[in-house]
Amino acid sequence: MKKIVVLGAGESGTGAAILAKCKGFDVFVSDMGDISPMYQALLDKHQIAWESGKHTTELILDANEVIKSPGIPLTAPLVQQLINQGTPVISEIEFAARYTRGKMICITGSNGKTTTTSLLFDMLRRAGLDVGLAGNIGNSLALQVAQEDHEYYVIELSSFQLDNCYDFKADIAILLNITPDHLDRYDHQFQNYVDAKFRITRNQTDKDAFIYWSEDPVINREIARIQPQATLYPFGSQQQNVAYTDGTQLIVAAHTHSLRMPLSEMSLKGKHNQYNSMAAGLAAQILNIHNDVIRESLQQFAGVDHRLQYIATIRGVRYINDSKATNVNSCWYALESMTTPTVLILGGTDKGNDYSEIDALVKEKCHTLIFMGKDNSKLIQHFEALGYSPNTSPVHRLSYISTHTLQDAVQAAYQAANHGDTVLLSPCCASFDLFKNYEDRGEQFSIAVRNL
Repeated sequence: MKKIVVLGAGESGTGAAILAKCKGFDVFVSDMGDISPMYQALLDKHQIAWESGKHTTELILDANEVIKSPGIPLTAPLVQQLINQGTPVISEIEFAARYTRGKMICITGSNGKTTTTSLLFDMLRRAGLDVGLAGNIGNSLALQVAQEDHEYYVIELSSFQLDNCYDFKADIAILLNITPDHLDRYDHQFQNYVDAKFRITRNQTDKDAFIYWSEDPVINREIARIQPQATLYPFGSQQQNVAYTDGTQLIVAAHTHSLRMPLSEMSLKGKHNQYNSMAAGLAAQILNIHNDVIRESLQQFAGVDHRLQYIATIRGVRYINDSKATNVNSCWYALESMTTPTVLILGGTDKGNDYSEIDALVKEKCHTLIFMGKDNSKLIQHFEALGYSPNTSPVHRLSYISTHTLQDAVQAAYQAANHGDTVLLSPCCASFDLFKNYEDRGEQFSIAVRNL
């Protein structure tokens, strides 16, 4: 019997283990950290052997194939041992795709993935399709294939998930943008990260669709270099695209019957959400979803948690949770949408960030910066050079406050904000210095705001 070893027992790994067990493999799960009680119970229910807090090397190296959690880098010594001895190391997405005939609609990019994925899922569900939501959100693709296979899957894919996809093919691939992110994972080489993102076009043919933002210079360069085989569907601000805006309307025209919709009617605001809506609308049209259904979704979709999520207005100050902004470019989009003076809370685990991308918007819109992390020295150095000073007196026009807990950051923002301001949590950084993940960070922010 072929032996499958799964490294990592989170949502992805547990789902992969259950699917492997259902397909008759000998399965062993190993996690160097603690496995949550929920996943322990699932593994036990399916009589899958597992270990936590360690990796038993001899059991892992004996595998015929290894399914690796996206969070484990390829450079990990154990992964390198497996690769060097010729053991295939694949992703959960790669494994799950072997056992479904569902149509794969896959979304990646440095920013906007979750909103676009959720919006497109909403469109397909409103149209009555048998559709699953997978990848970085929803249940794992493998678990759904094992327990309730669907005709369609809308899948949010990170670069980490794409790294170990080889035979997997997206029927519709969406690439929203590429800006520097996770460079610590890619030897601080931007091209390595770009290559990972473009794996979403791997194995596509001319019968497949590739939807992309036409004004991203990195995407354009790579398209010219690798010449994807899929049919191209560009979107952007210019009329030569198949989806664009004319300043007042959104136009989506994958087919002859184009959708035209006033921007004022769209539930999601901001230029970045216009692009997300174009990408989702194009995919829906390619799948022959009626324009009336697409329009209804664009009018009614409520957005996703932790992405420019309104929390409360307290003493005339609005509090916005954008905890999902884990890179600088995502924070840029959040700041671009601000229409009032802003107190910006940022900081966390730096991934090789270049904060200069947001300098102009920060100086234009933010009178106070609140740094929140275990080590704020890089933030202090950068924004002092931009003209921000320690907040030691109210006379400073541009000031910063360094804090080391979220509660202190919220209190500092509360003291610094004026009536009519917005307090924006848009951290630019990963959350792992102080929080379990960005959801935990956003939830703690919401609680701290409501406790003011």
